[in-house]
Amino acid sequence: MLERVSDPVEIRIADDALKRVDACHVFLLDRIAAGVDIYGTTTGFGPLVVFSGRRDAADQCNNVVGHLSAGQGEDLPPHVVRATVLTRLWSLARGHSGISPGVLPALVAMLGTQFAPAVPRVGSVGASGDLIPLAYVARALRGENSAYLSGIRMPAGDALRSAGLTPLVLDGRDALALVNGTSLTAAAAGLAVMSVRRSHLVAMMLTALLADVLGSDPGFLADELLDAFGHSQARAAAGRMRQFLDGTAPTGTRPLQEPYSIRCTPQLLGAVGTSIEHVEHVVVDDLNGISDNPMFFPEKGAVVHGGNFFGQPVAFAADLLSVSTVQVGNLAERQLDLLVDPHRNGGLNPMLATKPGEQHGVQGVQLAATAIVAAMRRAAVPASMQSLPTNLHNQDVVPFGTQAALNALDLAGSLRLLHGSLAVALRQAAHIGGRRPTSPACAAILDRLIDLVPAIDPDRPLDADVRSAADLLDTIADECTDLGYQR
Repeated sequence: MLERVSDPVEIRIADDALKRVDACHVFLLDRIAAGVDIYGTTTGFGPLVVFSGRRDAADQCNNVVGHLSAGQGEDLPPHVVRATVLTRLWSLARGHSGISPGVLPALVAMLGTQFAPAVPRVGSVGASGDLIPLAYVARALRGENSAYLSGIRMPAGDALRSAGLTPLVLDGRDALALVNGTSLTAAAAGLAVMSVRRSHLVAMMLTALLADVLGSDPGFLADELLDAFGHSQARAAAGRMRQFLDGTAPTGTRPLQEPYSIRCTPQLLGAVGTSIEHVEHVVVDDLNGISDNPMFFPEKGAVVHGGNFFGQPVAFAADLLSVSTVQVGNLAERQLDLLVDPHRNGGLNPMLATKPGEQHGVQGVQLAATAIVAAMRRAAVPASMQSLPTNLHNQDVVPFGTQAALNALDLAGSLRLLHGSLAVALRQAAHIGGRRPTSPACAAILDRLIDLVPAIDPDRPLDADVRSAADLLDTIADECTDLGYQR
């Protein structure tokens, strides 16, 4: 659903959810009337909790989104922001946030259009939720600041009118309930893990295709070998690659042992599969949890102040995903290097050029791939351990989960480009006399690449071809999932 919401979606909130939200809001109003202090509703924010808040509830809402509108940097992609709104909607609909019932239908209506708030990338430390990014969401829904409509940036009020939406009215607890959760962190991590899972299968697919083009012996995928290794995900990776290589006929001219970038792929990709499985578990827990403060439990008559907005679980998980993603990127870059090297690729022309010297084949593609991998390595430094005290030491330990999740999402995009680069090279190898795959599955993949990417003869710009190949690989991976190649 996180990926689907990049386009307009129809969402229905169940009647019992609306009843829970209404009951929680009534309970909140009763507590306020009884003189109970409630953080952010009757008090100031953060370390200023020891002071009273503004008396007028609507003014208090204005103060929340106003003082938090301090973000910097480029805007987040609209599809990430829309996934964030969906995540926040799901949390608020659980009925423990005290929000006014009318807020939920407004979020549903927004997701039914192409509207997306303009949200700057930098500002959240992932503690007390994604305060600054979500403040921009709230402002845009009120018709303030900027928004995107069908990908075009414009004043938020204009975007609302063009989309047929009504500006959101916030009162009392509403603004803090909208901003006080890790919804951007969870949404970005969710999008990242879905992309990396798809690329994980693409890595198996391209490894199999490379091995078939080179004429490698598939013995490195043997059942008994991986059973002895003892890691279930490595066995699963080898099994999927055997499916792709079913029917292959080795040339018998390759070295007894292939380089690690072929021979050790089930072990490497199996370890990545284990990491993905763990990250998925953490992210699903976060998406289904409630990262709010305070929380209201009308059935127990309780208002509970705590720290569910502390995004440490996803911070650790996203950093693990980033490290795993970079290693898959390392693999793709090394496989590309193997394929362009005439000393290791079975005698194909250097750089897969049709006429070396007059033509340069995928030389530029390899240079760009090297730059991508270097940038990925630099970006893989964990964010989750970079805690810096802030907010008058109210937030004296912070997880930086938002940075970890957005970093993982960036790296997932870079990995797609590395796979697109390797795919373009495999297609070019077929043009200059490389072996046609003998496995039917690998041959079918190569044929689709050939249909999409023209041969490099003569040299031409290849940036768009790399991106197109990456898109095609995603499509094939989704089809393979439906066919049973993926668990």
